[in-house]
Amino acid sequence: MMTPAPWTDDENDQIVADYFAMLADELAGNSYSKADHRRKLLGRLNSRSEGSVEFKHQNISAVLKGLGEDWIEGYKPAFNFQTSLVDAVARWLTRRPDWYERSPRNTAGISFTEPDQFFVGHPPTLSNKPPPEELEQMLGIAQKFDVAGRDERNRKLGKAGEEHVLNFEIAGLRYAGREDLAKKVRWVSQVDGDGAGYDIASYLPNGKPRLIEVKTTNGWERTPFHISRNELAVAEINGSDWCLFRLWNFSRAPKAFEIYPPLEAHVSLTPTSFQASFQ
Repeated sequence: MMTPAPWTDDENDQIVADYFAMLADELAGNSYSKADHRRKLLGRLNSRSEGSVEFKHQNISAVLKGLGEDWIEGYKPAFNFQTSLVDAVARWLTRRPDWYERSPRNTAGISFTEPDQFFVGHPPTLSNKPPPEELEQMLGIAQKFDVAGRDERNRKLGKAGEEHVLNFEIAGLRYAGREDLAKKVRWVSQVDGDGAGYDIASYLPNGKPRLIEVKTTNGWERTPFHISRNELAVAEINGSDWCLFRLWNFSRAPKAFEIYPPLEAHVSLTPTSFQASFQ
């Protein structure tokens, strides 16, 4: 039995473009037929089987997971993909910078009446991490394409995530019968600007301060993120009053977890820039 020839750059570009067409429809809530897309695509490929096309779709989902992006729900991420496929996805995204600038779907009509309408779980641990090869591929992609920096620069995404958490905090206090505290919750980053070392000043129902730094991604729970030197310093000074609220899977069904100082107990901190001063 002959081994299938490697996918060419043109084939990868064809299937990636078709995948994003389906994904755009899915995210917009439009109906589409995977079978119709597959049949039309097969005519433009080099004698590929339907099975190989389906598996390549799963590979693209895996690449997008590594990029901290949405993927088609019906195509479960499959790993051990080729670097050429990652390059094809990167080429498509380079030609479509507007993809990153699209409005998060969950910014419209954000409204909580009870805190349990939103899932806040446990942070990732060593015990629940993916297999080593899978994790290595995803983190390699995230580092190569600076996924953390991309999310940090996406002001629209960051603002939407903060608003989500703001409303969640207010709803939680109201549900606990603390309307007095709910009225005091402040969106610090919007009212006072960046620089405080946290985005939202809230409270626990017992009145204890709660300083929240929000980090939002459309990606999975282990998508890397940036944290500033100032945020680290404020976290250290305020201890358990400060928390990092990590929002993930934001554009579909937002989930979250919280981590508290010392952050080194939960994440590996890697210096990414240095201040240069003239002597």
